[in-house]
Amino acid sequence: MDVLVINADLGPLHRVSLRHAVRMLVRRVAEIHEAEPDRLIGVYPMPKVLRLVRYVVTRWRFSAGPAWSRAGVFARDDRRCAYCGGHASTIDHVLPRSRGGRNTWSNTVASCGGCNQRKADRTPGEAGLVLRFEPSTPSWATLPRR
Repeated sequence: MDVLVINADLGPLHRVSLRHAVRMLVRRVAEIHEAEPDRLIGVYPMPKVLRLVRYVVTRWRFSAGPAWSRAGVFARDDRRCAYCGGHASTIDHVLPRSRGGRNTWSNTVASCGGCNQRKADRTPGEAGLVLRFEPSTPSWATLPRR
């Protein structure tokens, strides 16, 4: 069970494990904002939402979005191939790395092995493939936690 952590101004920050949440309560860096009724962990009610005692500056989280990662691309694309919709097992660069393509949210998609080999070091148009969606940078809220 994960516990949502919100900032002192009630803005959402992230999720933590129940164990981590209890440690935050013991260290008094957070307090319970919302709890499960009639359930206890030691002397504490079972937390659903924790609120930080002090405000944490997080401007960077909202301006750029999450950093690029392979796991993030798989999560954003729901492990579905961007070309055929099958199960994705690899990451494909829309503009191949051999042509200067970089590891960015807008240049990478999840892909199955067959489509990735078919595309090789070409663009999707050159390989006769069509992207099922336009890759974009996910927000913190829309990126599923895996």
